[in-house]
Amino acid sequence: MGPIFIIVVIVLAIAAAIGFAIWNARMKDKRRKELAGWAQVNGLKFLPENDHSVWMRYQPFKCLQRGEDRYAYNIMVGTSGTRVMSAFDYHYETHSTNSKGQRQTHHHYFSALVVDAGLPLKPLFIRPERVFDKVTEFVGLDDIDFESAEFSQKFFVKAPDRRWAYDVLHQKTMELMLIYPRFHIEFQGSQVMAYYDNKTFSLGEFGSALKVVTGILDYLPLGVVEELKAMRSEPRP
Repeated sequence: MGPIFIIVVIVLAIAAAIGFAIWNARMKDKRRKELAGWAQVNGLKFLPENDHSVWMRYQPFKCLQRGEDRYAYNIMVGTSGTRVMSAFDYHYETHSTNSKGQRQTHHHYFSALVVDAGLPLKPLFIRPERVFDKVTEFVGLDDIDFESAEFSQKFFVKAPDRRWAYDVLHQKTMELMLIYPRFHIEFQGSQVMAYYDNKTFSLGEFGSALKVVTGILDYLPLGVVEELKAMRSEPRP
């Protein structure tokens, strides 16, 4: 290869890198503006800056405890009805070593939405069914099945208290969840989180996640709600 060819390749590589950086910056700015608009329409406060403390405020949620350099951004906070909520994009990084012994950094991004139920909920985890889940059934690690065959085929459900899972996921709730995108749903403490694993929400998916989470809470049977309220009012030892 002649020196002119090498110079041309270097110049093209630099131009491509600059072009990608400009495009990436424009896409981030476009997303910030879109989410700021969505927040305004929904009566939420929009905070675009990086917040490195979100993972500490939501410690029970393991998806926020991965990797290093964790931070939320494009944060939207406020209320949905009478419930406090927040939604955000999230970043963390992991590291690996290639065959040459060089350390590589991998950046991961996803979105999440959290609603506080104002009640002491029990742990519950729901996510889309995976092919591997069928294999685990043979070693006794199968998930909880429901009367709706369609729901059981599309969602993997785990809960320490199986009765709680059946209380939450009755027919009306399952029908709701089958209508919308299949989020990961997690109950921890008084909060319910909807998120994607290593994927950010589209603008419409923030709205869908809010409808799914608030729908699940709205559809809790009255008897279950009363029981949870009683637990909340019990004096601590």
